[in-house]
Amino acid sequence: MTNLTLRQLRYFEALSRHGHFGHAAASCAVSQPALSVQIRDLEDEVGAKLFERGARQVRLTQFGEEFAQRTREILRRVDELGDLARASQAQLVGRLRIGIIPTIAPYLLPRLIGDLSRTHQGIDIHVRETLTPRLVQELVEGRIDTAVVALPISEPTLHEEALFTERFMLVRHAAEADKPVPEADELREMRLLLLEEGHCFRDQALSFCNIQSALSRDGLDGSSLGTLVQMVGAGIGVTLIPEMAVPVETRSADVAVARFRAPEPTRVIGMVWRRTSPLAAQLGRISEVVRDAARALYPADPLS
Repeated sequence: MTNLTLRQLRYFEALSRHGHFGHAAASCAVSQPALSVQIRDLEDEVGAKLFERGARQVRLTQFGEEFAQRTREILRRVDELGDLARASQAQLVGRLRIGIIPTIAPYLLPRLIGDLSRTHQGIDIHVRETLTPRLVQELVEGRIDTAVVALPISEPTLHEEALFTERFMLVRHAAEADKPVPEADELREMRLLLLEEGHCFRDQALSFCNIQSALSRDGLDGSSLGTLVQMVGAGIGVTLIPEMAVPVETRSADVAVARFRAPEPTRVIGMVWRRTSPLAAQLGRISEVVRDAARALYPADPLS
């Protein structure tokens, strides 16, 4: 196999990830026929089928699964060669692939992108917003450089940099603004609206209320914090949201926001990146910009 090319390997990795020729071609910014030709040439070169082709999707063969694992490692190492050259510069320039979870992205990103553009001229920011497990997988595989998430992650190959602590806030209908703030055990008896399965903020809220996540919660889950707040405003129940979401999500809803009595529920927000990343020093400096951006959102009551 002397004629393998990086282009073929990147197209193969994209197709193995998407399981669809059209989606893989779009992610690589090429036409579907062009990608198909490269995949066929790759299979001819290795002398074995890498994919089982169906009417609507493709699947890796057993050999393809093993080939995909080696390919991802090769591509990650190749990308790290470029990172190694960038790491020799005093300040990060070029592409920065940063992941961020949905319960942080809408509130922190506008400020953060502006701050990064000012402090790191020449940086090209690529944002990936998705759930924590996907971000961790993409970090490990080298498809993103860093991610802003709730800690801890507890992935041994990743470095965790704690940045700030954020409170959980109680959101209830405006008519209940004068009522005492319920204790955690009292929330279990209320109609508590939560994000759907997969969001770490859901798990943290359930932990505060000492509710087993396996309990059936039909009709009580939402796909976004905005949806939950609007449901509360309609009189359906109560919810918890992170403090940084309050100004954005409650401004057009008929709701009241309250802090819990001590000890307040909180989460730790931080950045994570691969321990082996050549950009580790630069990412450490980026994390300071993230911390400052978060603190700037709360000048009167800074996050600790």
